[in-house]
Amino acid sequence: MKPIVLFGTGKIAEVILYFLTHRSNRQVAACTVDRDYLPGSTWQGITVVPFDEITHRYPPETHDMFVALGYQDMNALRTGKCAEARQLGYTLASYVHPESGIPSDCVHGDNCFVMNQVLIHPKVRLGNNVFVWSGSMVGHHSSIGDNCWLTSCTNISGGVDVGSNCFFAVNSTVGNSIHIGENCFIGANALVIKSTEDGQVFIAESSKPQRLNSRQFLRMSRFSDI
Repeated sequence: MKPIVLFGTGKIAEVILYFLTHRSNRQVAACTVDRDYLPGSTWQGITVVPFDEITHRYPPETHDMFVALGYQDMNALRTGKCAEARQLGYTLASYVHPESGIPSDCVHGDNCFVMNQVLIHPKVRLGNNVFVWSGSMVGHHSSIGDNCWLTSCTNISGGVDVGSNCFFAVNSTVGNSIHIGENCFIGANALVIKSTEDGQVFIAESSKPQRLNSRQFLRMSRFSDI
């Protein structure tokens, strides 16, 4: 396999670098970012090259690329950089943790990241540039569109069709056999059981604090006696 050039030097890139270094057989040869965001000549002990020079020093004929950016602007930043890398001729690598347990018939595109301890059923399709974090569940016969982000403990039931560029926050839940439109934001603990339009936002109300402070609550509830 070709060595990988990692696009990014932020927190997401740190996570990806950890898994590529410790739980894969792929070598990270260098990192790259746009010139205005260079952290210096090295990062995490790895050479950093401006993106406008990358093809000269680490050409696509000898290196693959992984775009390790977050979900800024509903995944648009990561999506754009993937497109730029493809235009330069790079093959975009995907990372699937060796202990992810995904079925052998799971189809995924390029620049995908699937962490360990996920629960993906048979007959699932992941598009290009889909990130699935630990604890997430994707039910059978579901399809996740390009450029989506499934935060830890996302729950997507069976037979769900998810449009592109969606974001699912921690503990969000999607009911069975519905369609999620493109560019939807499903917030933490939100429950969606009907098909959505493009660009919709679903937010669950935050739990309200009790009038009692924690010491008063423990005394009144006798919680400490359990």
